[in-house]
Amino acid sequence: MRIHYTILTITILLFTSCNQSSNTQGGVSSTSSLASQIGIDILKQGGNAFDAIVATGFTLAVTSPSNGNLGGGGFLVAYTEDGEAISLDFREKAPALSYETMFLDENQEYSRDLALNSHKSSGVPGTVNGLLKIFNDYGSGNFTLKEIMAPAIHYAENGHYINATDAKGFDSYKALFLTDAGSTKIFVKDINDAIINIQKAFKNGDLSEEDYAKELASIDEWKPGDLLVQKDLADTLKRIAQYGKAGFYEGETAELIIEEMNANDGFITKEDLFNYDSVYRNPVVGTYRGNKVISMGPPSSGGALLIQMLNMIENFEIKSMERNSTEFVHLLTEVQRLAYADRAIHLGDPDFWPNPIPMLTSKEYAKERLALISMNSATRSTKIAAGKTLSKESIETTHYSVIDNQGNVAGITTTLNLSYGSKKIVDGAGFLLNNEMDDFSSKPGTANAFGLIGYEANAIQPFKRPLSSMSPTVIIDNEGNPIVTIGAAGGSRIITGVLQTIISIVDHGLNIQEAINVPRTHSQWLPDNVRYEKDALTQQTISELEALNHIFEHNGTAENGTYTLAQIHGVHLKNNKFITGFDKRGTYDENEGITY
Repeated sequence: MRIHYTILTITILLFTSCNQSSNTQGGVSSTSSLASQIGIDILKQGGNAFDAIVATGFTLAVTSPSNGNLGGGGFLVAYTEDGEAISLDFREKAPALSYETMFLDENQEYSRDLALNSHKSSGVPGTVNGLLKIFNDYGSGNFTLKEIMAPAIHYAENGHYINATDAKGFDSYKALFLTDAGSTKIFVKDINDAIINIQKAFKNGDLSEEDYAKELASIDEWKPGDLLVQKDLADTLKRIAQYGKAGFYEGETAELIIEEMNANDGFITKEDLFNYDSVYRNPVVGTYRGNKVISMGPPSSGGALLIQMLNMIENFEIKSMERNSTEFVHLLTEVQRLAYADRAIHLGDPDFWPNPIPMLTSKEYAKERLALISMNSATRSTKIAAGKTLSKESIETTHYSVIDNQGNVAGITTTLNLSYGSKKIVDGAGFLLNNEMDDFSSKPGTANAFGLIGYEANAIQPFKRPLSSMSPTVIIDNEGNPIVTIGAAGGSRIITGVLQTIISIVDHGLNIQEAINVPRTHSQWLPDNVRYEKDALTQQTISELEALNHIFEHNGTAENGTYTLAQIHGVHLKNNKFITGFDKRGTYDENEGITY
């Protein structure tokens, strides 16, 4: 079957239930309109949700370089037309040479630069292995791998027009891109006199590192509509299309990765690449108001916490509570505090750590935990548990979802960790390395550069996968019909963002786009405060919550101390219509969700 595609310009068009007919055949939602369109094209040409999500994933590696990737990893949660619940773990693995204190300096203190910006920060990539396994095991059989990957190869080789988000990202990280030859070649548009003079001033000591980054960022080079061409990435994709797994984890691409590691004191070896494999895990399954909830288990903490919180909330009449009212936010905050306290203590890579999933997801345990809180006063986090908090996770993740007309539902959340990972390109291969090793606890019991602490469950060990909050989730009704596939970017805020969106859909009857648009709040046990988005809370509600002893963080990164709390994508099947939902928070591409 031949795939036809063209370079698409971004159009300002949002598809929602108001302009969808009842005979739509499927939906795709991702962070890129180009990638979403490729998924729809696959569905139109006889593919199923798994064909479409793989094609979308490979295209995102080209069109969404800050988080779509070949050099990272992630999770799949899916539900097949035959009623099979699936979860696939293709999270990055720690190299054989890694060790618990690898990010400590000569004074045995956590080194942020080493943990985030060095080649040592890269775990063994899992994305390619995971996407290929999904395609081979659950694809329709109507396509060859070359046909599935043809659009991604086309956009890498011939270029795609970047949007405002990409342009801003390329310029914002210019200082770090300039430290790496491969990244400079792709993401720095022109090495002009102004950049050269700023670099000279920095090298001569006339500019601090902070001022150097500011000066570079002030030189606006990229513009929306500029063409980004990635020839080396196209060659890497061609090798994968031709040889499958061996086209990435062996042969020329593997040699390029090893050369990059050897030249820069990285830890990944040829054996690490050859031995990498993604793993099918038992999904975490629960119920909420008669609906089945299917989500990702460890090394994701998302599924267990999501179901635990839903189990607690199920004991309350949420429908009767005004959204983001004092009562609603108080309950949500208390429930989140309890769940995140459990996360810090109990969860890690299941191949290395015993995770008490049956306990955490039982409705009896939820009721036991609820006994610790009062609806009349906030419970201090130190009263719930003591001394253990969460590891830092970046917001630079991406989620993409597909539902087809056969009853297959699939969602993938994937990441490089920080935006553009370590900002290091595998020279000659054209893809960015992740810096996922910093998702481990770099120095158990001691705060890292972000002021956060991790413990034994998530300590660095060879071949271990770091704990994550990525929460791809599928909701099935009591008759076995899919309702929603949903997930998010946003680090530790992923879980609470997915939670609130599900509440809006199930309890408040909103469609997925309406649910995503509702302003959100977030709390995660430690730090002991409530974060909120602009327009989420009135001043009266804040005052009433403060009277209940809640603490607010008013010095955040966004205007007026508010935050952007996760970026959610998903597809909703409601009244026989496919409704795509995408998050406008932090994006300029308003055609991310597409149905047909």
